Amino acid sequence: MKSFMAKKHEVEQKWLLVDADGAILGRMAAKIAPILMGKAKPTYTPHVDVGDYVVVINAEKVKLTGKKAQTKEYDHYTHHPGGHKYVSFADMIAKKPEKVIEMAVRRMLPKNKLAREMLKKLKVYRGAEHEHQAQQPERIELF
Repeated sequence: MKSFMAKKHEVEQKWLLVDADGAILGRMAAKIAPILMGKAKPTYTPHVDVGDYVVVINAEKVKLTGKKAQTKEYDHYTHHPGGHKYVSFADMIAKKPEKVIEMAVRRMLPKNKLAREMLKKLKVYRGAEHEHQAQQPERIELF
């Protein structure tokens, strides 16, 4: 029996649609990350991007459990003295809800060049409208 290794030109990628309305952020991201990696496919190969495209709509309606909505903070460093910046979850979801989901999924992907390619297949939109109608994304229920 031989091991199967997928080739980049042989990979068939589907488009999937996820509605984040009422979804819990971490649980949704934990199910989107393996789809982007292609872990559920029998042709999964670690060094080839075999995952599917994922379109997430209604990003502003995502939820957190417990008191995390009041206490969660996102931080980044500007590489200048005193440049450690903090943004609360409430501010981030009001200004850039797409970034909240992208960051949650990005942190669940491997930390390498291939993960950056996988993250490009994640399309997140604030409302119910998206610009990928031509790809005919298949709606999936994650929860």
